[in-house]
Amino acid sequence: MTHTLPLPDFTHERVEVITGRRSGLFIAVALHSSVLGSALGGARLWTYPHWSDALGDALRLSAAMTLKNATAGLDAGGGKSVIGLAEGQVLDAEQRRAAFLDLGDAVESLGGLYRTAEDVGSTTEDMLVVSERTAHVVGLPDAVGGSGEPAGPTSLGVFSSLRAVLEHVAGSGQVAGRRITISGLGQVGGRLASRLAQEGAVLTVTDVFAGKRAFAESLGATWVEPGTEHRVLADVFVPAGIGGLLTDAVIDELDAAAVCGPANNPLAEHSGAERLAARGVLYAPDFVVNAGGVIYLDLEAKHLGTREEIMDRVSGIGDTVRRILDDAATRGITPLAAAEELAAARLRAGAAGASVRP
Repeated sequence: MTHTLPLPDFTHERVEVITGRRSGLFIAVALHSSVLGSALGGARLWTYPHWSDALGDALRLSAAMTLKNATAGLDAGGGKSVIGLAEGQVLDAEQRRAAFLDLGDAVESLGGLYRTAEDVGSTTEDMLVVSERTAHVVGLPDAVGGSGEPAGPTSLGVFSSLRAVLEHVAGSGQVAGRRITISGLGQVGGRLASRLAQEGAVLTVTDVFAGKRAFAESLGATWVEPGTEHRVLADVFVPAGIGGLLTDAVIDELDAAAVCGPANNPLAEHSGAERLAARGVLYAPDFVVNAGGVIYLDLEAKHLGTREEIMDRVSGIGDTVRRILDDAATRGITPLAAAEELAAARLRAGAAGASVRP
């Protein structure tokens, strides 16, 4: 279940909301901006208390994708799609296929202004189903010549960002011996946890799925109950699950020097950035930190570089984080404000027909 949040301001170019004719499910495709090019953002399959929560998630996530793609220097706009499940609803194979065929029809209706990909709750195999109804999908399975699962590049970008954050709060990007708490052990969080364990980090982890505990123990990590992880003393707190985790109450209890993680929209309120800063907690903006997957998918789809060159670009996210943190410190603003200004500058340049790369 996601956190229930109010609907955000409507700043979108176009939003398609349908009831899938095959699946009967709520489906929203939100195109926030195509100023920099065809929008790119994943398709989320998730459980929501109400259809309005699913719509709100699509609106927030698509707006974040505009920021993400702009700060990553991609010639891509921001969009997102959401397939909403009712609480307790589980899809069998036939129903799942129907849902992603319906999504393909919805994506096709935008005429190429939006490209979808896998996201939380969906897979590359699901994208193969989507491709039966539209060509505007990326990240198909390796077996059919696609770019495959983007979680690896995303986790690489987060790792690079985390090292940049450690330089600011601990004086060195060295991971060994650092106390790191990870909330969420999904595709990205799990990969990141494995790498951090190999690098010698002192890990505390949790996940809403108790079955992840065995994986945590195999890494030598300390497991804590969900909802308590933010109270554990840490150098870096890594939100790696669903959005909205950092409420005012959680921020007030947070016992970490910094926040840096792959979860989209971890701040329950935009003002959470100022609240973190007031407590002396460094916040690396999520849409910068977690851009590795979308960089990989966009450049692979456009054949812009070899796999090695693309992964080097992903590793460069750490340099973007350093630039943002330095700018924020120099100007006395939050890193979130600095990152938003970087994105806004590129969007203005894109609207004017210029090219600006962070």
